Amino acid sequence: MCVPLYRQEQEWLRQGIPLSRQTMANWVIQASGDWLEPLYEKMRTHLLSHKVLHADETVCQVLREPGKKANTNSYMWLYRTSGDSKTPIVLYEYQPTRSSSHPKRFLDGWDGYLHTDGYSGYHNLPPGITVVGCWVHMRRKFEEALKSTPEDERKGSSAQEAIRRIGKLFHLEDLWRNLAPDERQKLRLEQSKPLAEDFFVWINSLPMKDVLPKMPLGKAVKYANDQRKWLDNFWLDGRLELSNNRAENSSGLL
Repeated sequence: MCVPLYRQEQEWLRQGIPLSRQTMANWVIQASGDWLEPLYEKMRTHLLSHKVLHADETVCQVLREPGKKANTNSYMWLYRTSGDSKTPIVLYEYQPTRSSSHPKRFLDGWDGYLHTDGYSGYHNLPPGITVVGCWVHMRRKFEEALKSTPEDERKGSSAQEAIRRIGKLFHLEDLWRNLAPDERQKLRLEQSKPLAEDFFVWINSLPMKDVLPKMPLGKAVKYANDQRKWLDNFWLDGRLELSNNRAENSSGLL
């Protein structure tokens, strides 16, 4: 359990020891620089030795940050290994903005596959980095469309059918979970990739009246088409995953 320094200061004072929070803060800063930063850099080097990574960024707020109001969003960026790593590594990096310059700098010199959500900041990384889109994020758009559909019309609706089709891809991944990457890749190309291609043919054949731009289903279809370039990268390597859930789940630990 973490105890704030001001509470530690009060507790020490009750014990008759006048130990200021400023002194303890200086100890924390020095220990971080002397011991934790070298460890972090060592872990970063090991992280970047892997060819499949996940990335995510989550909003956080910092009080009394120079040049920023207290209610201004800052971001905690996250980078982690994927399922092909025997020893998972999860690293966090605080940054005051959501600029794409941050992952560019963190991943400088690295090439490989990077799982991300649909945030456009990941889509202009160096050519050696192949961004892999998240089918879960795309499915959520159809789930939102289903929720907006009257309950008595949901069964058999296009939104429900889209969720069912995407679910078949995840079902196959569950069946192939314990296979070697090469074997999994072969089955994906034979079975799941055709299903994904049929999915996009199907959503683009829906009646125009049902997928108007401002309609929830229309927004879901547009998002899927806009993200397809990165969603399709999933079929490039058997080590890749349909979702960026590993990063999202790690972000939830903050």
